[in-house]
Amino acid sequence: MALFVKQLTHIDVSLWCSQRGLVGCSWQVDAVLEGELGEDGMLFDFGEVKPWIKRTLDGGLDHTLLVPTNAPGISVSDCPEGVCIKTTLPYPMEVRGPKEAFTLLPWHEITLDQIAEHLSQQLTEQRPTNVHQVTLTLSDESEDGAAYGYSHGLKRHAGNCQRIAHGHRSRLAIWQQGKQQPQLEQLWASWLDNRYLLEEADIATSDNDFLTCRYRAAQGDFSITLPQSLCAVLPGPTTVENIAAWLAKQVATQSGHATRVQAFEGINKGAMAEFSPSVVYE
Repeated sequence: MALFVKQLTHIDVSLWCSQRGLVGCSWQVDAVLEGELGEDGMLFDFGEVKPWIKRTLDGGLDHTLLVPTNAPGISVSDCPEGVCIKTTLPYPMEVRGPKEAFTLLPWHEITLDQIAEHLSQQLTEQRPTNVHQVTLTLSDESEDGAAYGYSHGLKRHAGNCQRIAHGHRSRLAIWQQGKQQPQLEQLWASWLDNRYLLEEADIATSDNDFLTCRYRAAQGDFSITLPQSLCAVLPGPTTVENIAAWLAKQVATQSGHATRVQAFEGINKGAMAEFSPSVVYE
């Protein structure tokens, strides 16, 4: 007997790739539970399946930086902040923070299949008595338009979003003069893809080549240093609301047309903002 739950939850992470660098990801989670019926005629109460699996994911790799420690060019060491990750390929990066902000995996690369198997094993080890096997399937959101991955951290956030190198894979929609603008969407999504978004006030040092973002949050001290060319600096916190507002202003200012932006934060959630180049904010 098997029980299935489609679109049970979502996972938002960043991962390190020796070819692409820092990559923001959002994955849909489907679950299958195999076992035997209990005396109540159920394998597992649907009302308990989602919170049980979600607790495991939220307390584990969700909103962390996934690091394949056997990949080329990666070193991991202890530091006053907790853990220090340094990379050389495809570009130099250093990120520091409490150990809970990282998921260290003894692999050469991060793949969806490996992550799904890893999480399935974790859940199977914690399974209820009459459940024999838990299998998760992870998938990217089906995208019929522009989308981009980004990484960031929110120092004021009370939850795990304060971690300095977690990310999302997000769709983007732009309207001007009452019509959607697919060319603009693709242009901006391509520019944003795999960038690090940060708040201007969190810049500790910068030069022509590298930028360091540093802050103290409730979970501890965080810092990240990476090529300045891969950063986008926002005037305020990199919440999805501010990302939408910043994008609307950037697009409207460059094009000369009033612009409405729908920016997603991962899957099925986000914010909308409008800006007219004739409006000046103090």
